[in-house]
Amino acid sequence: MKKFLTAAVLAVIATAASAEYPEKPVTFVVPWPPGDLEDVLTRLIADEFQAMYDVPAAVVNKPGGGGGPFPGAVEVATAPADGYTVGSFVTDVPIGGPEIGIPELSPNPFEPIGIFMTYPFVIAASGDAPYSDWEGLAAYANENDVALGHFGSFLPPTQVTFAAAINSGFDFASEAAFDALDCNTLASGDVDVINTTLQLILPCLNDVNVLANIGSERLSLTPDSPTVSELVPELTVSLWNGLFVHKDVPQDARDKISVAAQKALQSEKAQRLIGETGVLIYWKDAAESQAQIESDTEVLGKVAELVGD
Repeated sequence: MKKFLTAAVLAVIATAASAEYPEKPVTFVVPWPPGDLEDVLTRLIADEFQAMYDVPAAVVNKPGGGGGPFPGAVEVATAPADGYTVGSFVTDVPIGGPEIGIPELSPNPFEPIGIFMTYPFVIAASGDAPYSDWEGLAAYANENDVALGHFGSFLPPTQVTFAAAINSGFDFASEAAFDALDCNTLASGDVDVINTTLQLILPCLNDVNVLANIGSERLSLTPDSPTVSELVPELTVSLWNGLFVHKDVPQDARDKISVAAQKALQSEKAQRLIGETGVLIYWKDAAESQAQIESDTEVLGKVAELVGD
């Protein structure tokens, strides 16, 4: 856990009333549908920003279907670089965006304000599937077709899932991207296995099998399910979400957004989510976030080599 409020950010609070920014509504863009952890926490940050600076602040959801978070990221990239449009982005926006041929995202136009959470991202199957663990899935998939549902084929959790399958000697017969991957996705039979956050399957957690979680630590809510890094040590990577702005946004605006975010993350509502969902909540400043991005870029490069992208 990081110390949230430093002397520098406290000074920003003290002088906020006399500063020019913000003078008009601020939009936080979440490039996913409402309801998941990044959306919930970003809404807490927006509420705190509004209360702290007395200007409207709202979350706008911009899901991109098979395009993953990239349409929403493009909106932030092309907005005026004045601090009034803030992206709440997953790992792959600054890492994968520049690599997939989207002109607005290449080269990477963003800089982090701070990373604030690590997802409890899991690979799950229906409770009545003919396998209940990763080894069982591998054996079954060698004899039968298994379909995978994900948020986008180029996103890190999907790439890690592909790489883990290859390492375990199997491949998915088919795969498809969804805006939402929840209990209904498995119940409908649209796919056999989903790659999603634990938050989205909490209502049916007793009726599904969590085959593995993508991270370096087991989740408190599913302690018997291994991490992907236990199955394949070279695939150790965490899936985080952070606040990003265009690289030309003034520092004064970045500082004020940072202060509001740090205060929101200390709230009782935010801290209660840790026990309820297994999410990790913390604050990494801009320099720490950039170091995290560089480290993850290296690991995900190795994943791409294994997958063959």
